[in-house]
Amino acid sequence: MTLLAAPTTIWYILFSFLPMFGVIIAFKDFRVRGSFISSVFSSPWAGGTGLKNFQAMFSFSDIWMTIRNTIGYNLVFILLNMVVPVALALMMGQLYSKRLGKVYQSAIFFPYFLSWVVVSALVMGFLSYDKGYVNSVIASMGGERVQWYMQPQYWPLFLTFMNIWKGLGYNMVIYLATITNLDSTYYEAALIDGASKWQQTRYITLPLIRTTIIIMLIMAVGRIFSTDFGLFYQVPQNSSSLYNVTTTIDVYVFTMMKKGSTGMASAAALVQSVVGCIMVLAANGVVRKIDPDSAMI
Repeated sequence: MTLLAAPTTIWYILFSFLPMFGVIIAFKDFRVRGSFISSVFSSPWAGGTGLKNFQAMFSFSDIWMTIRNTIGYNLVFILLNMVVPVALALMMGQLYSKRLGKVYQSAIFFPYFLSWVVVSALVMGFLSYDKGYVNSVIASMGGERVQWYMQPQYWPLFLTFMNIWKGLGYNMVIYLATITNLDSTYYEAALIDGASKWQQTRYITLPLIRTTIIIMLIMAVGRIFSTDFGLFYQVPQNSSSLYNVTTTIDVYVFTMMKKGSTGMASAAALVQSVVGCIMVLAANGVVRKIDPDSAMI
């Protein structure tokens, strides 16, 4: 067992624990002077106390809008990514043809493997002002073309749809695997008692996959202060007209990195990690009090 665990242990040490040394950059006025290690130690503490980067972050004029966008989108994503994949997994579990089920699973899972760069090109193909498919349909019906990349009111819906579309297959497969492994004797007994499909789903399937749903929920809550950078930066093509509805903390971190403010970017990333850890522990604590068997820790 120890030998089997060795590769995973080494991977975590190299890529999870050793990089934590870089957290110190959040407290430094980081400047590159030679190697990375020497630059970290030679860079002065930010503001003398090491807290200047955090103060600068929260004094950023749009920081509360950025936090609002991050949390607001994630609350919607958490809800929909829990309801839609579960509903789809339940429907997939009712298919009689296994071959057809595999075709559907593959088609739904495929978008998960696409990078946001590819997805952004597909979205551009639909929403482009001159040659976009949507505007071509509107023009063919006698309507006026729409500058979609200059209409911020539509983008919360677009971004929500793209997030669900791209991650639906991955989330569905997790729930479907759980449903597939359920003991069939429960359903056989329910059929003998005359239970309908809806009653089987309500009183057998959903209670039995409750632990998986709760674990996925806890993990999603831990990411409530983080967003998918590609979704909010690549898909909207970084349009300045969409700034108020597409700027999240991850986009803010990238912007600070482009400006050379490595310390501020690291401070923002550290805040994300700390808040995420606190949220996971808090959510797990609530679950442990309500249903100890479903808690992660």
